[in-house]
Amino acid sequence: MALSRLREKLTKENLWLYIISELRKGPKYGYELKEDLRRIYGVNVATITIYIVLYRMEREGLIRKVREELSGRRRVFYEVTPKGLETYRRGIEFIEEVVASLKGD
Repeated sequence: MALSRLREKLTKENLWLYIISELRKGPKYGYELKEDLRRIYGVNVATITIYIVLYRMEREGLIRKVREELSGRRRVFYEVTPKGLETYRRGIEFIEEVVASLKGD
């Protein structure tokens, strides 16, 4: 029970970390991010959840939406902003500090 709650907190409640980790590799579409999170990290969330998180991240300035027209279809993809990269770096740093502290390093 405790371990499953921890997994939930570190994955679904912090999807922004996983999303920025993927966007550091280059711009991606929302559905592509959903599939990458499942395939790479084993994090399986509903499509609507991904778009809600993307919307919040965009409002916070962590990512930006880019519109593109392909074969007459409008497509939207996302890319990370400098603020997003800095927030990601600080988030990872915080996690590393917590782990080191818990391990007694």
